[in-house]
Amino acid sequence: MNTLALSQLLGAPVVDAAGAVGGRVREVALAPQDDPVRVAAYIVRTAQGDRILLPKQLLSVGVKLLRTHDQPQDWTPLASTEGFLLLERDLLDQQIIDVHGRKVVRVNDVDFEIEPSNGTPQLRIREVEIGPRGAVRRLLKGIVPRPAISALVERLPQRVIPWDFVDLIETDPSRRVKLKIEHDRLARLHPADIADILEELAPAQREAVFGSLDEDVAAEALEEIDPRMQTRLVESLDSGHAADIVEEMDPDAAADLLEQLPDARSEEILEEMEEEEREEVEELLEHEENTAAGRMTTEYISVVENARVYDVISLLRRFEGGLEPVSTIYVVDGDERLVGHVPLARIAMSPLEKQVHELISRDAVSCRLDATDHEVATLFDKYNLLTLPVVDEDGKLCGLVTADDVISMLRKRVPAMRKD
Repeated sequence: MNTLALSQLLGAPVVDAAGAVGGRVREVALAPQDDPVRVAAYIVRTAQGDRILLPKQLLSVGVKLLRTHDQPQDWTPLASTEGFLLLERDLLDQQIIDVHGRKVVRVNDVDFEIEPSNGTPQLRIREVEIGPRGAVRRLLKGIVPRPAISALVERLPQRVIPWDFVDLIETDPSRRVKLKIEHDRLARLHPADIADILEELAPAQREAVFGSLDEDVAAEALEEIDPRMQTRLVESLDSGHAADIVEEMDPDAAADLLEQLPDARSEEILEEMEEEEREEVEELLEHEENTAAGRMTTEYISVVENARVYDVISLLRRFEGGLEPVSTIYVVDGDERLVGHVPLARIAMSPLEKQVHELISRDAVSCRLDATDHEVATLFDKYNLLTLPVVDEDGKLCGLVTADDVISMLRKRVPAMRKD
């Protein structure tokens, strides 16, 4: 396979049709909106100023030189780099997201494959180098003979990331749109991995990446991020965008987030939210933070005893909340008082016509609205719970505390479990 590194290409002489050196490569450019993999142009520094060469103008591309079938006077003057991603300026020594390794890394070099295309050489990005090879190649270039550099580099460990696993970071929103730099690969990761990656980035990069995520992905990631960083991210957004993200969060997590924001900012976001989601969050904001009421979610499924299995399944299909609250289906009477529970697995294994009262367990463990964090954690530990129903003084079901809520609560209290 014919390969070439960006560091080898930069500064390479460009030979014209007469065999004379007409200039040297200053930059290599992609046009991601057209093709995110193949080199779109070479910027050549000449005595008359910067010129732009297209791949179709080249006869060959190599480590030592580029050969063109044109004369320098035929090379187009560079008017603008608008729409180009310049690989030295925008990629070398810059941070990128390695979606396969689920981390943020710095680029030391870029490796290309040379492939023929209609008789002209075309460079295709193969991978980025994040190990010592690229750094040494660049450091010794022009100081040590090329063969010696190659021999030394071959003895160094290779650390590369295939281009398909790279997500670029662009802080300028307008440029990000023009270049079609998106984070589709990042969005497919687990929310906890997205949160870890965001926390590794510098503030400006973090805000740029977070602001470009879809609302549902951003909401899930936000719930996994350190509370102090949560507030900074939300503060970086306009109220409308922040409201769209908060609406996608679990109500208890949304309430916790808004509780941390300045009152004026919290009110701005609440005003932008849809009425139903706003009312759910406002109800939770009325409760003390470190109580069951302050921890609970109001998104759950409850049914009466004469409901049938197919009624429960219909509710499940329409449920828009998370997965944790529906691990158990709670049963209430006509006044919404908790009378029992049915594990979801039992629902799934029962005939559709079977009534809930035939499946119910009437030993549901619950707690009061004012139960402390310690009391809630003790109940989860004692009864090995996935969810804990929260009832008022009349026994009416008000919400659920999930195991995720308890884990988050404990992480905040145990220093060894906190992220650096």
